[in-house]
Amino acid sequence: MSRDLYRLALAVLHPGFEGTSAPDWLRRALGEGLGGVVLFARNAIGAPLVKELRAENPGVVVAIDEEGGTVTRLEVGEGSSFPGNRALGVVDDAGLTERVGRQIGRMLAELDITLDYAPSADVNANPANPVIGVRSFGPDPDLVARHTAAFVRGVQGAGVAACAKHFPGHGDTVTDSHLALPTVHASREELIARDLPPFRAAIEAGVQSVMTGHLLVPALDADAPATLSRAALTELLRGELGFDGMVVTDAIEMRAVAAMASPGEIAVRALNAGADAICIGVVDEDGLREIGDTVVAAVRDGLLPEERLAEAAGRVRALSDWYAARPADREAARADVDPGVGLAAARAALTVTGTARLDRAPLVVEVNTRLSQAVDPDTPTGITAALAALLPGTTKIRMDRDAPLPDLGGRPVVLVVHDAARHAWVRDVVDAAVAARPDAIVVDTGVPGPPTGAAHVATHGISRASAQAAAERLTR
Repeated sequence: MSRDLYRLALAVLHPGFEGTSAPDWLRRALGEGLGGVVLFARNAIGAPLVKELRAENPGVVVAIDEEGGTVTRLEVGEGSSFPGNRALGVVDDAGLTERVGRQIGRMLAELDITLDYAPSADVNANPANPVIGVRSFGPDPDLVARHTAAFVRGVQGAGVAACAKHFPGHGDTVTDSHLALPTVHASREELIARDLPPFRAAIEAGVQSVMTGHLLVPALDADAPATLSRAALTELLRGELGFDGMVVTDAIEMRAVAAMASPGEIAVRALNAGADAICIGVVDEDGLREIGDTVVAAVRDGLLPEERLAEAAGRVRALSDWYAARPADREAARADVDPGVGLAAARAALTVTGTARLDRAPLVVEVNTRLSQAVDPDTPTGITAALAALLPGTTKIRMDRDAPLPDLGGRPVVLVVHDAARHAWVRDVVDAAVAARPDAIVVDTGVPGPPTGAAHVATHGISRASAQAAAERLTR
């Protein structure tokens, strides 16, 4: 096997790993030319870890999902300092969104992270969407385009590459692509008018990367999901939209594509379609080598043109070079600390119906709905902690589906729900609780439904900032 060809194959692979330090196999792969690494909360991310990675390959593309709001890797334990896209869309101040993007970029610049897999440029056109929801700036294409561009300017102004996702748009789906293959039932005209404007705006703003969605879009390709579709990635994204940056796949172990073929075969098909970087969220040494060997074999067998592989590796290097050329931007961003911007955005995003004030410690009933697999399972909703900080003695009960309604007598009651409009059982629990306690306060941290309770507070996102804003509003 040609070492040069294997090095090209490694250059387009961007794996995650287990543990809080770089395992030996990852160090070896970086030394052999591995092009990227994806960090997750499980890695206990810090500057020393990134330094470990760069010691083996200074140009490695270090990537992370740091959207703000529900999807955070750096602040998963306490919740994000930023309220997330939906809240920013509700405020609809593009300057504020750019400030938030810059502060997220500043956090990543402090750690020497190359690429932020953000923002979500999806237009949340379907209220039943189980995986996008508050990760989208909203349901209106123009609004989403405006804020996508602002977020990109903010992150990249801090010298960190941004990534618009999930092309060509995950907003009009009712299936989570972590679990199965969603289908977008829209005409080409609808896609152009509704789903593509945010990606056009991101490209015009100079976004360095676009992430593919594991989505079947029959109007583009009836046979292959966008990640594996030349019609979507080469003809539409490259040809019609004119994007020449790095195209990265969503994680290929997600069931939407993993059910179709082996990881190596998925990588080859994605490269042939026009992807440049293959994101692999979960893999070990044997798995990575198998994928690399499959890519090499595909070139040898004439199934993947070597020129296409070299082009993909070149785009990964180009993104690394873009980052390397901007130390001054990162230095300026490190000095540009804007500590209040997240809380200011969260406060401005609150939507409050009714009037109620807590003057003593409440019982908080968290009516749990399962968050999507894009959200780290340790991410807290934060409302209880925020209220407890202001009203010591606040206690919490967590309710799962089919659990009996607890005794709500005596103290003030706060019901915390997420996306109640999407879950009939959650609405039933809330209705029963409000019937028992008409003075109950309802806090919805997701895309809210019709207001209910003595007071209804919509935070439009899960974050530490949103929780603090809601707690302040309820106690002042």
